[in-house]
Amino acid sequence: MQETFIILGGTYTVGLIIFHALFWRLFRWPAALKPLNYVDKATMQVLNLSITFIFVIFAFISFFHTKELVTTNLGQSLIASISTLWIFRAGQQIFFYKLRHKASIALTFYFLVGAALYGIPCII
Repeated sequence: MQETFIILGGTYTVGLIIFHALFWRLFRWPAALKPLNYVDKATMQVLNLSITFIFVIFAFISFFHTKELVTTNLGQSLIASISTLWIFRAGQQIFFYKLRHKASIALTFYFLVGAALYGIPCII
């Protein structure tokens, strides 16, 4: 049962990899970031690429080290950390974007799903 949640978490993370890879197109970054100074423009893109790579790591570990994630202390610490990240991100969604739009509500829910997918294996 725990391993199923981890595999679902890996699949969830692949969705985030795709979403973040599409930021340039979805948010029209070439034009939208143009008014920013060089450092701010670079920082936005570097942070996005870095978090995308972190998601690649999460997905890889979820798919190829599933058993270790649920049976070792290090694995349990890692999935608890991933779950905490998603709780933290849901909180940021509420704080920075508010819950005024359907998209913001949907993203908050999505992040809480991520927290559950990685958190449930820690408690069962």
